[in-house]
Amino acid sequence: MAETTSEAPQLLTETKDGILTLTLNRPEVLNSLTMKMMAGLTKALRDAEKDKAIRCVVLTAAGRAFCAGADLGDLRRRQEVKDFSLGDELRDHFNPLILQIRKMEKPVVGAVNGLAAGAGASLILSCDVKVCADSAKFINAFSRVGLVPDSGITWYMPRMMGYSLALEHAWLAKPITAQQALHYGWVNNVVPAEQVASAALALAGEIAKQAPRAVALTKRAINKSLESTLEDQMEYEAQLQEILGKTKDHEEGVKAFLEKRQPVFKGE
Repeated sequence: MAETTSEAPQLLTETKDGILTLTLNRPEVLNSLTMKMMAGLTKALRDAEKDKAIRCVVLTAAGRAFCAGADLGDLRRRQEVKDFSLGDELRDHFNPLILQIRKMEKPVVGAVNGLAAGAGASLILSCDVKVCADSAKFINAFSRVGLVPDSGITWYMPRMMGYSLALEHAWLAKPITAQQALHYGWVNNVVPAEQVASAALALAGEIAKQAPRAVALTKRAINKSLESTLEDQMEYEAQLQEILGKTKDHEEGVKAFLEKRQPVFKGE
């Protein structure tokens, strides 16, 4: 049974078969993000990164929405404090969470059970692979409150959907449907809403069966490719193969292939 973490009572955690499931648990406010929730989520991800028993993380949410973005009521109260800085809010809370997902080498599967808006959309786009409910929508309404899209989404959008569509979405706050998200490459699969949790766990389970070190370094390589030349990237691939070629998992993979059986990887 899922338990609430002491550090962040609005976050549920459950570990089974090497998969850690993190569930945003403020359904009454569409899982809008508070500082406490983000701190708890960041800590849970950092702990998972160090835990050899965890091979994959699933990020999802309770209720009918994934995440409506920052809790604006909570934000409004903090804005009343002298010398409040919205930029520092991002630097201290939102950005570390997004970067933790991107930089940790264990795979993160996003399960979009419903609306993903603002920083909630950024949070799900930061996940490595995503399963999405057919009823889900993505919205970025920063323009309606006089702000620029943040938490990394201005980096993700033009790379996924192109310059002009990214601007249109950001300026006009037009919702993106699950099918459009699939078309743009925002998500990997769209399934009926009632199947999101099981589909995400099944995907995580398949990933967890792969060689952990190879999974980790593949994520590292794909991340690096976004800023590399072809020549630099091929050299980096060679460096990573030099490392992986000496692992027991590589030896097991080759042996299993020759013996026509499924490999059993141990992360060694």
